[in-house]
Amino acid sequence: MTVAEKRGARLAAVANGDSMHIHILGICGTFMGGIALLARAAGHRVTGCDANVYPPMSTQLQAQGIDLIEGFEASQAAIGCDLFVIGNAISRGNPLLEEILERGLRYTSGPQWLAEAVLADRWVLAVAGTHGKTTTTSMLAWMLEDAGLSPGFLVGGVPSNFGVSARLGGSPFFVIEADEYDTAFCDKRSKFVHYRPRTAILNNLEFDHADIFPDLQAIETQFHHLVRTMPAGGRIVANHGEQSLHRVLARGCWSELEWFDDAAGWHAGEGDRPDHARFALGDAILGECRMPLPGRHNRSNALAAVAAARHVGVRPNDAIVALERFEGIRRRLELRGNVGGVEVLDDFAHHPTAIALTIEALRRQRPQGRILAVLEPRSNTMKLGTMKARLADSLSDAERVFCYSNGISWDVSDALLPLGERSRVDDDLGRLVATITAEARSGDRILVMSNGGFGGIHQKLLDALAARA
Repeated sequence: MTVAEKRGARLAAVANGDSMHIHILGICGTFMGGIALLARAAGHRVTGCDANVYPPMSTQLQAQGIDLIEGFEASQAAIGCDLFVIGNAISRGNPLLEEILERGLRYTSGPQWLAEAVLADRWVLAVAGTHGKTTTTSMLAWMLEDAGLSPGFLVGGVPSNFGVSARLGGSPFFVIEADEYDTAFCDKRSKFVHYRPRTAILNNLEFDHADIFPDLQAIETQFHHLVRTMPAGGRIVANHGEQSLHRVLARGCWSELEWFDDAAGWHAGEGDRPDHARFALGDAILGECRMPLPGRHNRSNALAAVAAARHVGVRPNDAIVALERFEGIRRRLELRGNVGGVEVLDDFAHHPTAIALTIEALRRQRPQGRILAVLEPRSNTMKLGTMKARLADSLSDAERVFCYSNGISWDVSDALLPLGERSRVDDDLGRLVATITAEARSGDRILVMSNGGFGGIHQKLLDALAARA
């Protein structure tokens, strides 16, 4: 039986009454929200619960007709579902989780459900790395789509070309953002060990997730576990400039290996025209295109996607042409509005490396004008203060820096002392908005960086800018 026939048989089983009611705990996380969309597309009834929900995931789920319950009351255990799918943000002590365990109800993790219900029999293309996963996954999915391959995908964001973060697709190919974070309260392996890819991009590897990993070596071990799951006929596309990835692969590699950002392998540089990139494999020039996203890091992301797409038969030149039609991802340097010549941009950057690269990309895209960097140190790693020594340097190329310190246990002002009077720290969001608004002037770009909703600061800034006009 072919892959398409097996998938058709599973969907036929759903149509014949084998559908389930699935209730998802932590449904508004980007990964679990994608799980919800896939389960719904497969014919299951899907409901879910979460706390502190915010767009774009909450609005995406509502648009798909998926009912959300605010909070994790134990009473939800009586909702009458066939299976609880539990996100990794749910810990022991959560009242609903405790009730599920006490009553012996059926549950699984998001990655385990995905592996068994969606990825089985698929050609999985996985994108792993500390930075750039969402962008690279979105680019790769679009390259396959543009080539007519109709891939399924699950992305930790919403690619504008598709308008949703996940879909089943109509072919054997499935592109997935492969996160190294842990799977669930009951499974502390990285999510990506469940996916069993045939094609894998290893984009980069730095220390992160200080709440679950003691050091970089522990993360390298998880990446090596991913490598160990790949078949001999699989292909790894890895960043040659990352010594951590060299260490991972030196521990054993049983699949084909291609390096990118490597003069002897896949490499890219600036094109003949502004905002263009030229792609090459060894001495062979493959093509040039206008880059849809600025920055050398996005050029590297695109290069990795071109290399991975070739493994499933997409010609590099076709992938490069498709890149020009790539429309970006929400919350990745997304322009939220322009009031009186002041742009408000939304970006997901929350690690010092990503912060520095994002500011650099904006600067190279348009050298003139000031950058007002607005940061919420919201990730678990940032909240622990693990990266505080690197914070000031990562923000040093911005003309002004504003940091929201509510909920942070370490001294943010002290960490930003090297920036002098360029930095402002406040634990009151309304006061911070007023300070930024008073400072902003025509030609400025306000770059808001957070991996959360940041209290709706983007719209608050736009409203405050409009009110002063």
